[in-house]
Amino acid sequence: MELRICIDVDSLERGIAFYTHGLGLRLARRLGDDWAELLGAGSPIDLLAQAPGTAPLGEALAPRRDYARHWTPVHLDFVVTDLGQAVARLQAAGATLERPVQQRRWGRMANLADPFGHGFDLLEFQGRGYDEILQPAA
Repeated sequence: MELRICIDVDSLERGIAFYTHGLGLRLARRLGDDWAELLGAGSPIDLLAQAPGTAPLGEALAPRRDYARHWTPVHLDFVVTDLGQAVARLQAAGATLERPVQQRRWGRMANLADPFGHGFDLLEFQGRGYDEILQPAA
């Protein structure tokens, strides 16, 4: 089974620029004027250009698309090797750092939002990563 991640953006060109320059993904192909496939993460990421105010699944479903900052219970975590450098690159590409970088037992985490209102996290694992939570080092 393959997992594909779809991200709605209000401008395909801005979306491609943000995710390629900010996260280092690469444009694999364009699938029309409103769809681009990006590679370089664990799963392909499809950017889908959708106009603000349109209904995601038909006219009866609310709410309408809104690219202001919003929250959803599903978000993406990108694992990076240099958190400070990645945060700086993403901010230069238009991301917002939403709170200071946090130190955890397993490493460091940064909470950001892309220019389209989607929240995402950057993780920099240290030591044994998430295994630091489970058991002491041998």
